[in-house]
Amino acid sequence: MRLMEGEHVGPFNLGNPGEFTMLELAEVVQETIDPNAKIEFRPNTEDDPHKRKPDISRAKELLGWQPKVSLRKGLPLMVSDFRQRIFGDHKVGSSTTTTNDSSS
Repeated sequence: MRLMEGEHVGPFNLGNPGEFTMLELAEVVQETIDPNAKIEFRPNTEDDPHKRKPDISRAKELLGWQPKVSLRKGLPLMVSDFRQRIFGDHKVGSSTTTTNDSSS
């Protein structure tokens, strides 16, 4: 909101400055969404950055912003929120089974 309503222009990196590998990210996603999901390994593209640590100094300095939630804690919250918005689920990690009972 500060960025949208403020006078600052230009790119602002709002990522998490904690550095982790793509494998670590894939493992957190796997744990959060589907522990049985298979992680596929593919060759990097030529323009793939070797360092994935965003510089959030502009956001900190000009907006007073920095992340408060870690990836490991925030991803399940995001997934739960998206599931609720998309599917109407009300419980975290709940699975709903629907059966058709033709005997009634």
